[in-house]
Amino acid sequence: MSQPKETTQHTLIVAFVLCIVCSVIVAGAAVSLKPAQQSNKTLDRQMNILAAAGLTSGPMSKSEIEAEFARFDVKLVDLNSGEYTDGSDYGVAASSYEQIKAARDPQMSVNLDKETDIASIGRREHLSQVYILEENGTIERIVLPIRGYGLWSTLYGYLVLEGDGNTVAGLAYYDQKETPGLGGEVDNPKWKAMWPGKKVYDENGNVAAGLKKGGVEPNSPDAKYMVDALSGATLTSNGVTNMLHFWLGENGYGPYLSKIRGGQA
Repeated sequence: MSQPKETTQHTLIVAFVLCIVCSVIVAGAAVSLKPAQQSNKTLDRQMNILAAAGLTSGPMSKSEIEAEFARFDVKLVDLNSGEYTDGSDYGVAASSYEQIKAARDPQMSVNLDKETDIASIGRREHLSQVYILEENGTIERIVLPIRGYGLWSTLYGYLVLEGDGNTVAGLAYYDQKETPGLGGEVDNPKWKAMWPGKKVYDENGNVAAGLKKGGVEPNSPDAKYMVDALSGATLTSNGVTNMLHFWLGENGYGPYLSKIRGGQA
């Protein structure tokens, strides 16, 4: 007795059933893994903040990272006013606020014109997270998320200031795709070590921090504000300078840091 021949309809039914089964498995895996992925994302953010603030000394365990990060107070700042906010006007909370996501939401951000957008970010969120480290009631560190375009990519990082709101404690990028050995040197520990102690505002309150092409002369007036530009990476260097000027200026953290320096925050 001959076997029945496979039909096109039967083949399609089998393929359809397999697609459904595979979809269910993939969806189930995605749902089950989401908490772990979110936990790793949070841990990575905390580690980057600690590294930028100079509070790491080699590899750290998950519990060590969480314990060290717990010293920070996470706050929301209204970038338009420079005031702290609880985020209720926008239906968000400081601990769960997704800043980059907010920058893509027209209700949570503002479109920047070409003249204003020197960091080439397109839109700027209304609210920003800031991470405050206090000791005995005195602010020791202020961690500010920053971003801006270099040569090939948007660089995402943290600028860390001392409690005076004017002295750099650290600068670190956690996501960038600049040319290795050139613009990618923003990750070089030697270059990052040039930043602590630099001032970001001059005596008149103008943003003065940046990168100096050809290097900074130790005895020059610029020495207390600037560090050496990245060799062979002019556009990335310009991008870092523009990024600092934007985020430290009136359209970024300028109003907030002005209150910090005046003891009003």
